[in-house]
Amino acid sequence: MARTVAVVDYGMGNLRSVSQAVLHVAAGTGLEVVITANPDDVMAAERVVLPGQGAMQECMRELRESGLQEAVLHAASNKPLMGVCVGMQMLLDHSEEQDTPGLGLIPGLVKRFQLEGQVQADGSRYKVPQMGWNRVRQTLKHPVWGDVPDESYFYFVHSFYAQPLEARHSVGETDYGARFTSAIARDNIFATQFHPEKSAAHGLALYRNFLLWKP
Repeated sequence: MARTVAVVDYGMGNLRSVSQAVLHVAAGTGLEVVITANPDDVMAAERVVLPGQGAMQECMRELRESGLQEAVLHAASNKPLMGVCVGMQMLLDHSEEQDTPGLGLIPGLVKRFQLEGQVQADGSRYKVPQMGWNRVRQTLKHPVWGDVPDESYFYFVHSFYAQPLEARHSVGETDYGARFTSAIARDNIFATQFHPEKSAAHGLALYRNFLLWKP
């Protein structure tokens, strides 16, 4: 059987750009990229990418109703899993967005930016969602960071952010009005609030490092 990396298609991910990025970096690794809505494909994959886009409540509902939730939970227990954007937020216990329970894989909450009235250095007001490029400070060493320089810029689009209960699960931080966790990790799980697939060379490097990671 071919070694595969499954990009989970539950109807809510930025599938085209994520899959194109993963396909690009998979060349020469021996891994076949499978974009799939089939739980069996996720169960059989060597590693799994969980994208997410839109409202947390809808993402959780679609993951559950698609029959893919159990396969994702199984993957999170025994193989490398990478969450992206809402795919990261879903890994935590609960989100303030529509009072939505998450998968409970990493202890913590998802909070909404509270930036009303705050002003940036250039005099402009902070906007929610944060949309655009921002630096990520690598707060803990991790193989998926690899040779990506600390303080590199990545592309963000989000109104909510992760707040892990334990500092050891926060491996990247970003400043937007206040400092927040922009990358989390635990055991065989690594996840980012930003979009690696929209983040040029450094984003591709993260996906490549994930494909080569042996937790």
